Amino acid sequence: MRMRDWNTTPLLWMENIMAISPIGSTANAGGSTDTNLNSLGLDMQSLLQIILTQLTYQDPLKPVDNFEFVSQLAQFTSLEQSRQTTDKLDSLLSLQSAGQTFGLLGRNVDVKTDASLVSGVVKGVSLQGSQPQLTIESADGQFLTNATLAQIVTVR
Repeated sequence: MRMRDWNTTPLLWMENIMAISPIGSTANAGGSTDTNLNSLGLDMQSLLQIILTQLTYQDPLKPVDNFEFVSQLAQFTSLEQSRQTTDKLDSLLSLQSAGQTFGLLGRNVDVKTDASLVSGVVKGVSLQGSQPQLTIESADGQFLTNATLAQIVTVR
């Protein structure tokens, strides 16, 4: 893109960066906006540097309109606030998931595995990794480790 194009369509190049996708599960932590910005090596400081560069090299005969400049700053601020909100929501979902998992300690559960349905008592919880992991002792004394909340079919 030529510098002259920046003056007529200053935010056109950002269409793909600022695409917003719905919030999914905690497995999608970070969100697509944050991922797109990080994949390009852009953060709030980099985006402000781009604006400064745009102002430095703009065509003096076609300066950027003040309204347009303020609009760009507002969009960058909104983008940063969205990123922070996503980070806080991810933390909240992680805490909620951990709280649910601790509530299962000592409870009888049915867990669907690749091979079968295992019934047993939740004996332990591990919070390592992206999801809480359960350790379940079956009626015959066997231990099932690394079960996730998504695998639980029934809680008794």
